[in-house]
Amino acid sequence: MAQLHTTPKGLGARAGQVSSQRLACVRPARAVRSRQPNATTGLNHTQYSCSQLYYTGLNSRGQQLVACSTSEATINSAPAASTASTVPEADVWEIDFCSRPLLDERGKKVWELLICDPERKFEYSEYFPNSKINSAELKKTIDKLLAQAGAVKPDKAKFFRGQMQTIITKALTDLGIKAVPSRRCFTIMSWIQERLDNVYKQDSRYNDKAQSLFVLDLGAPEPLPDALRGEKWAFVQIPLGTLTEMLESVTSREMFGSTFSLKSAGVDDLPKDILIPGVAVFSRRSLPLAAWTNGLEIAAVKADVDRSCLILETGVNQRWRYGGWRATPDSIEEAEGWEEAKQGVKGLHFLAVQPDPDSEELNGLWLLQDRAPPQI
Repeated sequence: MAQLHTTPKGLGARAGQVSSQRLACVRPARAVRSRQPNATTGLNHTQYSCSQLYYTGLNSRGQQLVACSTSEATINSAPAASTASTVPEADVWEIDFCSRPLLDERGKKVWELLICDPERKFEYSEYFPNSKINSAELKKTIDKLLAQAGAVKPDKAKFFRGQMQTIITKALTDLGIKAVPSRRCFTIMSWIQERLDNVYKQDSRYNDKAQSLFVLDLGAPEPLPDALRGEKWAFVQIPLGTLTEMLESVTSREMFGSTFSLKSAGVDDLPKDILIPGVAVFSRRSLPLAAWTNGLEIAAVKADVDRSCLILETGVNQRWRYGGWRATPDSIEEAEGWEEAKQGVKGLHFLAVQPDPDSEELNGLWLLQDRAPPQI
């Protein structure tokens, strides 16, 4: 396993150790101005030690220490929209059910159901009048879709619109499909944006005044409940090519984590040698920490300079205080620089969990993208 390595600067051997009861409000060590790549992986780093940490709590069923992963698609696979089937076979769907900037003959908004798999080998679309927007109609349509010869019912379906959670969850649950609120719906987000230009604006019913801009309703971050644990964390970066190789262990289910198609996220044009920023969390109990973390539908990690802390965003609109630092000119510069680096690679970043900075063992790896939702 490739090594995620960091070197403490100006810290004693036990600097930053935390009690067994708490994980992450973090005090930074002096910022590492000179970034020297690790000889094994080329990983560059800035490390912080923890004085406090917060965790997230899951139920006891989530504490399964058998490596499993969420691989939405092979890393470099490309969606093939032109050859997509209308017969579903994948075990994961992405779904959207919302109004479009189209007006019917009564001047009412037209709604649309979109369903695809993460690789867009399967696509389905259907318009609905606004009088049929309910869970019963949605269930009936999906049931019809699954009744096709060769259709396979998925294990779960992801959706990113919190305001549609009640209708979507009821319809899917009645069909025995797990509904997962998630912003990791990169394929369908890209498809919606594509349809805005190529389908909706070409439709005679299109009306730009009927276009409602979609905005995520994000509240203030909350302290995480007790479940994640770690002693240190670090800002890190690694070449994209190396990162994709490491993520192969996630795809093969040899390691906890989650990944997605670079094509679906619109970042497949990034060069393999470009450095991707990330956050590494270190813990002597890194395996259970990775297992707990794997129970979260992680959307992004952000460095909130105003709050002097890392923000872990999960689900559709959940936000947690994941780790913090004492505000100093150096720590502020490091946090701002990390955020700038993330935006420089179209929001692509990652979260890693391992035993300690010098370990060659990696127990969890999540590929993430901090991106704006589609315009509609």
